Amino acid sequence: MIRAATRGSALARWQTDHVTRLMSEASSGMVDPLVVSTAGDRDKTTPLHEIGGKGVFVKEVQAAVLDGRADIAVHSAKDLPALTPDGLVICAVPERADARDVLVGSSLDGLRNGATVGTGSIRRQVQLIAHRPDLELVEIRGNIDTRLGLVGELDAVVMAAAALDRLERTPAVLERLDVETMLPQVGQGTLAVECRADDLGTIAALSSIDNARSRRVLEAERGFLVELGGDCDLPAGAFAQSVGDELLVRAMLSDGDGIILHASQQGTDGVAVGRALAIELRAQLP
Repeated sequence: MIRAATRGSALARWQTDHVTRLMSEASSGMVDPLVVSTAGDRDKTTPLHEIGGKGVFVKEVQAAVLDGRADIAVHSAKDLPALTPDGLVICAVPERADARDVLVGSSLDGLRNGATVGTGSIRRQVQLIAHRPDLELVEIRGNIDTRLGLVGELDAVVMAAAALDRLERTPAVLERLDVETMLPQVGQGTLAVECRADDLGTIAALSSIDNARSRRVLEAERGFLVELGGDCDLPAGAFAQSVGDELLVRAMLSDGDGIILHASQQGTDGVAVGRALAIELRAQLP
Protein backbone atom coordinates (compact mmCIF):
# COMPACT_ATOMS: atom_id res chain seq x y z
CA MET A 1 0.00 0.00 0.00
CA ILE A 2 1.39 3.41 -1.04
CA ARG A 3 0.43 6.23 1.31
CA ALA A 4 -0.29 9.49 -0.56
CA ALA A 5 -0.17 12.86 1.20
CA THR A 6 -2.70 15.30 -0.23
CA ARG A 7 -4.51 18.51 0.60
CA GLY A 8 -8.15 18.11 1.55
CA SER A 9 -9.84 20.25 -1.11
CA ALA A 10 -12.12 18.63 -3.66
CA LEU A 11 -9.59 19.33 -6.42
CA ALA A 12 -6.67 17.92 -4.44
CA ARG A 13 -8.65 14.80 -3.62
CA TRP A 14 -9.56 14.40 -7.31
CA GLN A 15 -5.86 14.64 -8.18
CA THR A 16 -4.94 11.93 -5.68
CA ASP A 17 -7.85 9.76 -6.80
CA HIS A 18 -6.62 10.19 -10.38
CA VAL A 19 -3.16 8.97 -9.43
CA THR A 20 -4.86 6.04 -7.65
CA ARG A 21 -6.81 5.17 -10.82
CA LEU A 22 -3.69 5.35 -12.97
CA MET A 23 -1.79 3.12 -10.55
CA SER A 24 -4.63 0.62 -10.52
CA GLU A 25 -4.84 0.54 -14.32
CA ALA A 26 -1.10 -0.07 -14.46
CA SER A 27 -1.36 -2.78 -11.76
CA SER A 28 1.26 -0.87 -9.77
CA GLY A 29 -0.29 -1.11 -6.33
CA MET A 30 -2.96 0.45 -4.14
CA VAL A 31 -2.90 4.03 -2.88
CA ASP A 32 -4.22 5.20 0.50
CA PRO A 33 -4.70 8.99 0.94
CA LEU A 34 -3.43 10.94 3.94
CA VAL A 35 -5.08 14.37 4.14
CA VAL A 36 -2.74 17.15 5.28
CA SER A 37 -3.78 20.71 6.21
CA THR A 38 -1.56 23.42 4.69
CA ALA A 39 -1.03 27.07 5.57
CA GLY A 40 -2.74 28.08 2.34
CA ASP A 41 -5.81 26.03 3.25
CA ARG A 42 -6.03 27.41 6.78
CA ASP A 43 -5.69 31.06 5.73
CA LYS A 44 -8.29 31.64 3.03
CA THR A 45 -8.24 35.44 3.00
CA THR A 46 -4.67 36.78 2.97
CA PRO A 47 -3.25 37.25 -0.56
CA LEU A 48 -0.87 34.41 -1.41
CA HIS A 49 2.09 36.69 -2.09
CA GLU A 50 1.78 38.00 1.48
CA ILE A 51 1.86 34.59 3.21
CA GLY A 52 4.66 32.91 1.32
CA GLY A 53 3.59 32.43 -2.28
CA LYS A 54 3.06 29.04 -3.88
CA GLY A 55 4.90 27.09 -1.18
CA VAL A 56 2.05 27.62 1.30
CA PHE A 57 0.12 24.80 -0.43
CA VAL A 58 2.89 22.19 -0.46
CA LYS A 59 5.33 22.46 2.46
CA GLU A 60 3.27 20.48 4.96
CA VAL A 61 2.44 17.87 2.30
CA GLN A 62 6.12 17.47 1.47
CA ALA A 63 6.96 17.24 5.18
CA ALA A 64 4.61 14.25 5.54
CA VAL A 65 6.72 12.37 2.99
CA LEU A 66 10.05 13.44 4.44
CA ASP A 67 9.11 12.36 7.98
CA GLY A 68 7.72 9.00 6.82
CA ARG A 69 3.99 9.54 7.40
CA ALA A 70 3.43 9.17 3.65
CA ASP A 71 5.27 7.61 0.71
CA ILE A 72 4.26 10.09 -1.99
CA ALA A 73 2.85 13.60 -2.24
CA VAL A 74 0.46 14.54 -5.03
CA HIS A 75 0.64 18.18 -6.12
CA SER A 76 -0.66 20.51 -8.74
CA ALA A 77 2.72 21.27 -10.32
CA LYS A 78 1.93 24.98 -10.51
CA ASP A 79 1.97 25.10 -6.70
CA LEU A 80 5.53 23.81 -6.44
CA PRO A 81 8.32 26.27 -5.60
CA ALA A 82 11.30 26.41 -7.94
CA LEU A 83 13.52 24.21 -5.79
CA THR A 84 12.63 20.67 -4.71
CA PRO A 85 13.53 20.07 -1.04
CA ASP A 86 16.57 17.93 -0.30
CA GLY A 87 15.55 14.29 0.01
CA LEU A 88 12.62 14.48 -2.45
CA VAL A 89 12.32 13.86 -6.18
CA ILE A 90 9.49 14.23 -8.68
CA CYS A 91 8.93 10.55 -9.40
CA ALA A 92 5.95 10.81 -11.78
CA VAL A 93 4.34 13.36 -14.07
CA PRO A 94 1.05 12.01 -15.47
CA GLU A 95 -0.29 13.23 -18.81
CA ARG A 96 -0.91 16.97 -18.78
CA ALA A 97 -4.40 18.46 -18.94
CA ASP A 98 -5.36 21.82 -20.52
CA ALA A 99 -2.75 24.32 -19.30
CA ARG A 100 -4.72 27.44 -20.19
CA ASP A 101 -6.44 29.98 -17.98
CA VAL A 102 -10.16 30.59 -18.40
CA LEU A 103 -12.36 33.62 -17.90
CA VAL A 104 -15.67 32.65 -16.30
CA GLY A 105 -18.70 34.93 -16.60
CA SER A 106 -17.79 36.71 -19.82
CA SER A 107 -15.41 36.70 -22.74
CA LEU A 108 -12.52 39.12 -22.45
CA ASP A 109 -13.81 41.26 -25.31
CA GLY A 110 -17.35 41.05 -23.92
CA LEU A 111 -16.52 42.64 -20.58
CA ARG A 112 -18.05 46.08 -20.13
CA ASN A 113 -15.79 49.07 -19.65
CA GLY A 114 -14.61 49.15 -16.04
CA ALA A 115 -15.79 45.58 -15.35
CA THR A 116 -14.75 43.85 -12.13
CA VAL A 117 -12.64 40.71 -12.55
CA GLY A 118 -11.54 38.50 -9.67
CA THR A 119 -8.15 36.81 -9.42
CA GLY A 120 -5.60 36.34 -6.67
CA SER A 121 -2.73 35.84 -9.12
CA ILE A 122 -0.44 38.77 -9.89
CA ARG A 123 0.63 36.94 -13.07
CA ARG A 124 -2.96 36.97 -14.27
CA GLN A 125 -3.54 40.54 -13.12
CA VAL A 126 -0.67 42.08 -15.07
CA GLN A 127 -1.60 40.21 -18.25
CA LEU A 128 -5.27 41.19 -17.98
CA ILE A 129 -4.40 44.86 -17.53
CA ALA A 130 -2.08 44.69 -20.53
CA HIS A 131 -5.07 43.72 -22.70
CA ARG A 132 -7.78 45.66 -20.85
CA PRO A 133 -6.41 48.63 -18.84
CA ASP A 134 -9.95 49.67 -17.97
CA LEU A 135 -10.69 46.62 -15.82
CA GLU A 136 -11.03 46.77 -12.05
CA LEU A 137 -9.23 43.77 -10.56
CA VAL A 138 -10.42 42.27 -7.29
CA GLU A 139 -8.25 40.04 -5.08
CA ILE A 140 -10.01 36.74 -4.39
CA ARG A 141 -9.13 33.47 -2.62
CA GLY A 142 -11.00 30.23 -2.07
CA ASN A 143 -11.72 26.85 -3.60
CA ILE A 144 -13.16 26.30 -7.06
CA ASP A 145 -16.83 26.53 -6.06
CA THR A 146 -16.23 29.59 -3.87
CA ARG A 147 -14.67 31.43 -6.79
CA LEU A 148 -17.38 30.30 -9.20
CA GLY A 149 -19.94 31.63 -6.72
CA LEU A 150 -18.48 35.12 -7.06
CA VAL A 151 -19.60 35.37 -10.69
CA GLY A 152 -22.56 37.74 -10.64
CA GLU A 153 -21.17 39.73 -7.73
CA LEU A 154 -18.15 40.22 -10.02
CA ASP A 155 -18.37 40.42 -13.80
CA ALA A 156 -15.91 37.56 -14.22
CA VAL A 157 -13.23 35.50 -12.48
CA VAL A 158 -10.06 33.91 -13.84
CA MET A 159 -9.34 30.25 -13.10
CA ALA A 160 -7.32 27.31 -14.40
CA ALA A 161 -9.05 25.34 -17.15
CA ALA A 162 -7.79 22.04 -15.73
CA ALA A 163 -9.45 22.65 -12.38
CA LEU A 164 -12.88 23.12 -13.96
CA ASP A 165 -12.41 20.17 -16.31
CA ARG A 166 -11.29 17.82 -13.53
CA LEU A 167 -14.22 18.69 -11.27
CA GLU A 168 -16.63 18.72 -14.23
CA ARG A 169 -17.76 22.28 -13.60
CA THR A 170 -19.41 23.76 -16.69
CA PRO A 171 -20.16 27.48 -16.25
CA ALA A 172 -22.65 28.93 -18.71
CA VAL A 173 -20.16 31.52 -19.99
CA LEU A 174 -16.51 30.60 -20.26
CA GLU A 175 -13.61 31.65 -22.49
CA ARG A 176 -10.43 29.63 -22.65
CA LEU A 177 -7.70 32.23 -23.02
CA ASP A 178 -5.04 31.41 -25.60
CA VAL A 179 -1.45 31.45 -24.43
CA GLU A 180 -0.73 34.56 -26.51
CA THR A 181 -3.28 36.42 -24.38
CA MET A 182 -2.57 34.82 -21.00
CA LEU A 183 0.63 32.84 -20.56
CA PRO A 184 0.02 30.13 -17.94
CA GLN A 185 1.83 29.53 -14.70
CA VAL A 186 4.75 27.11 -14.81
CA GLY A 187 3.31 23.60 -14.51
CA GLN A 188 -0.32 24.62 -14.85
CA GLY A 189 -2.54 21.68 -15.81
CA THR A 190 0.14 19.20 -14.70
CA LEU A 191 0.29 16.88 -11.70
CA ALA A 192 3.61 16.19 -10.00
CA VAL A 193 4.10 13.23 -7.67
CA GLU A 194 6.98 13.48 -5.22
CA CYS A 195 8.60 10.74 -3.14
CA ARG A 196 11.76 10.27 -1.09
CA ALA A 197 14.85 10.16 -3.28
CA ASP A 198 16.06 6.95 -1.62
CA ASP A 199 12.72 5.12 -1.90
CA LEU A 200 13.63 3.06 -4.93
CA GLY A 201 10.60 0.78 -4.67
CA THR A 202 8.15 3.67 -4.83
CA ILE A 203 10.12 5.31 -7.63
CA ALA A 204 9.86 2.08 -9.63
CA ALA A 205 6.13 1.72 -8.95
CA LEU A 206 5.37 5.32 -9.94
CA SER A 207 7.36 5.05 -13.17
CA SER A 208 4.37 3.21 -14.63
CA ILE A 209 2.29 6.42 -14.66
CA ASP A 210 5.02 8.80 -15.78
CA ASN A 211 4.28 10.48 -19.13
CA ALA A 212 7.56 11.26 -20.89
CA ARG A 213 6.19 14.16 -22.97
CA SER A 214 4.48 15.81 -20.00
CA ARG A 215 7.60 15.42 -17.85
CA ARG A 216 9.72 16.96 -20.59
CA VAL A 217 7.58 20.10 -20.91
CA LEU A 218 7.31 20.45 -17.12
CA GLU A 219 11.09 20.23 -16.73
CA ALA A 220 11.53 22.91 -19.40
CA GLU A 221 9.10 25.26 -17.66
CA ARG A 222 10.68 24.55 -14.27
CA GLY A 223 14.09 25.25 -15.80
CA PHE A 224 12.84 28.78 -16.42
CA LEU A 225 11.59 29.06 -12.83
CA VAL A 226 14.80 27.67 -11.31
CA GLU A 227 16.96 30.11 -13.26
CA LEU A 228 14.82 33.03 -12.11
CA GLY A 229 15.73 32.01 -8.56
CA GLY A 230 13.82 30.49 -5.67
CA ASP A 231 13.40 33.91 -4.06
CA CYS A 232 12.01 35.61 -7.18
CA ASP A 233 8.51 36.91 -6.47
CA LEU A 234 7.99 38.76 -9.75
CA PRO A 235 5.00 37.79 -11.93
CA ALA A 236 6.21 35.12 -14.35
CA GLY A 237 4.84 32.38 -16.56
CA ALA A 238 6.08 29.78 -19.02
CA PHE A 239 4.52 27.33 -21.44
CA ALA A 240 6.35 24.57 -23.31
CA GLN A 241 5.03 22.43 -26.13
CA SER A 242 6.50 19.75 -28.38
CA VAL A 243 7.38 20.73 -31.95
CA GLY A 244 8.70 17.60 -33.58
CA ASP A 245 11.77 16.51 -31.64
CA GLU A 246 12.19 19.95 -30.10
CA LEU A 247 10.42 22.02 -27.48
CA LEU A 248 9.08 25.51 -28.07
CA VAL A 249 9.10 27.44 -24.80
CA ARG A 250 7.31 30.74 -24.34
CA ALA A 251 7.96 32.83 -21.24
CA MET A 252 6.93 36.11 -19.66
CA LEU A 253 8.32 38.19 -16.82
CA SER A 254 6.92 41.39 -15.37
CA ASP A 255 8.11 43.94 -12.86
CA GLY A 256 4.55 43.96 -11.50
CA ASP A 257 4.26 47.65 -12.28
CA GLY A 258 3.31 47.72 -15.94
CA ILE A 259 6.34 46.31 -17.73
CA ILE A 260 5.74 42.86 -19.27
CA LEU A 261 8.46 41.12 -21.24
CA HIS A 262 7.92 38.13 -23.54
CA ALA A 263 10.35 35.80 -25.26
CA SER A 264 10.39 32.37 -26.86
CA GLN A 265 13.06 29.87 -27.87
CA GLN A 266 13.12 26.41 -29.35
CA GLY A 267 15.55 23.54 -28.87
CA THR A 268 16.04 19.89 -27.98
CA ASP A 269 17.21 20.56 -24.40
CA GLY A 270 14.09 22.00 -22.79
CA VAL A 271 15.72 22.78 -19.44
CA ALA A 272 18.50 24.71 -21.16
CA VAL A 273 15.93 26.62 -23.24
CA GLY A 274 13.93 27.49 -20.12
CA ARG A 275 17.05 28.70 -18.32
CA ALA A 276 18.14 30.77 -21.33
CA LEU A 277 14.75 32.49 -21.46
CA ALA A 278 14.98 33.42 -17.78
CA ILE A 279 18.43 34.93 -18.30
CA GLU A 280 17.23 36.85 -21.37
CA LEU A 281 14.13 38.30 -19.71
CA ARG A 282 15.77 39.08 -16.38
CA ALA A 283 18.49 41.05 -18.18
CA GLN A 284 15.86 43.25 -19.84
CA LEU A 285 14.12 44.33 -16.64
CA PRO A 286 15.05 47.87 -15.51
